[in-house]
Amino acid sequence: MKKRNRLRATKQRQRIVMLAVVVWTVCGLVAALVIVRRTTEESAAVTVQVTPAALSAEGVEGQAVFEANCMACHGASAAGTKLGPPLIHDIYNPGHHSDQAFYLAAAAGVRQHHWTYGDMPAQPQVSEVEVGLIIRYIRELQEANGIVAKSY
Repeated sequence: MKKRNRLRATKQRQRIVMLAVVVWTVCGLVAALVIVRRTTEESAAVTVQVTPAALSAEGVEGQAVFEANCMACHGASAAGTKLGPPLIHDIYNPGHHSDQAFYLAAAAGVRQHHWTYGDMPAQPQVSEVEVGLIIRYIRELQEANGIVAKSY
């Protein structure tokens, strides 16, 4: 009788272990699918097509400052990368993100709020004058791409 009870208890433990393995495997597969789906969705939204703009002299200067300080994260022509969002996007239209928002972002950084890229650190190496030139460049690109001020 004791042997039968031990055998029954052993089989029950084996079932529990097997069930735990199955549950862990299913959870792992679900997590992997969520990650793949999320990565695919984010990849689709990471970059935008940007129509080049005929830039003013200030816009050209801003482009050079942007390329030296911002392009690594925000991409060529501010089209975005996996590290930072596209700035040539309607969310950054002047009615939603004023020029002052760009000055503050460079001076103090920005907490993640519209995108899933994490927080943007402050950019103390960029002067206020240079930020103004970057803004001019971004606004000229936005306008060339149909992004205009909208009231919110």
